[in-house]
Amino acid sequence: MEIELTNGHIVCFGELLLRLTAPGRELLMQTGSLDVHVGGAEANVGIGLANLGHRVSMVSAVPDNPLGQAAIRFVRGQGVDTRNVQLRDGRMGLYFLSVGAGLRASDIVYDRAASSFATASADAFDWAAILDGAAMLHLSGITPALGPATAQAALAAARAAKQLGVGVSFDGNYRARLWDAWDSDPRAILTELVGLADTMFGNHRDVSLLLGKTFSGDGADRRREAAEAAFDAFPNLQRIASTARHVDDADRHRIAARVDTRERGYQTDEVVVAGIVDRIGGGDAFAAGILHGVLSGQDLEGTVASGLALTCLKHSLPGDASLFGQRDIDAFLEGGLDVRR
Repeated sequence: MEIELTNGHIVCFGELLLRLTAPGRELLMQTGSLDVHVGGAEANVGIGLANLGHRVSMVSAVPDNPLGQAAIRFVRGQGVDTRNVQLRDGRMGLYFLSVGAGLRASDIVYDRAASSFATASADAFDWAAILDGAAMLHLSGITPALGPATAQAALAAARAAKQLGVGVSFDGNYRARLWDAWDSDPRAILTELVGLADTMFGNHRDVSLLLGKTFSGDGADRRREAAEAAFDAFPNLQRIASTARHVDDADRHRIAARVDTRERGYQTDEVVVAGIVDRIGGGDAFAAGILHGVLSGQDLEGTVASGLALTCLKHSLPGDASLFGQRDIDAFLEGGLDVRR
């Protein structure tokens, strides 16, 4: 499929992390060795979009040491502009992963307090210059959850984008443990960020958190009810995207994708994803696929299909980010699983 991409680049703002994974399906420190990947929710979305042919710029801060420099090299190697990744004092944010097996779920331990990114002040980023010529700003709820400085930075970025006429994409990514670690007001901060967004990634639970109400329906009906409530509360919001995941065991999930606009919603049937290699970053791959559909002018059904394809494909790939292109999406949607020659 030939896809025409929009003018302007996508700016992704968030923390670059190193992921340290127990090899195979070991528990953490079972044998004392760890595999390393570069991660971070917003960077994962940017890498996914870059591999689909979009121009992407990453905005972040890492320590000026071999760890930070290696993270920059990896992101740059995937075609993402890293000129706005600052080298600062501090430490690299880390997280540790033990991959699940059978009926044992994957387990994550974070070690990112006082990282170079988390301690960067809100005025460390010149948003007028960074967003010049941009088509969209993408950020997530992880950034404001890290502390007061990054909360103000996320708000400053979204406010600048709105003032400059740049679209805003926001992934809720609610992390209760991060918010609870400081004297935070997540509902107030997230409400303002969603109010500035055109596209929101989240489901009925995210809307419930924002609006302080529950939704009594079930399945697709409940998601539509929540979407309509969000559209009423946030006049700027144009679409809400989400996945529905049923976990049979660590190796077999059933995933459906959905997008709601003000006019209607569309949800796919479930796809069985078996033989899972790595589910981390699946939501970020979904976001990249949806934004790809929006930025390339696909209709609602095509946009949802791109998001579903990319999240399913990500489960086959080690590491945090989707490295798939349009041909991979097309092949997935065509349904052919034999070797491509």
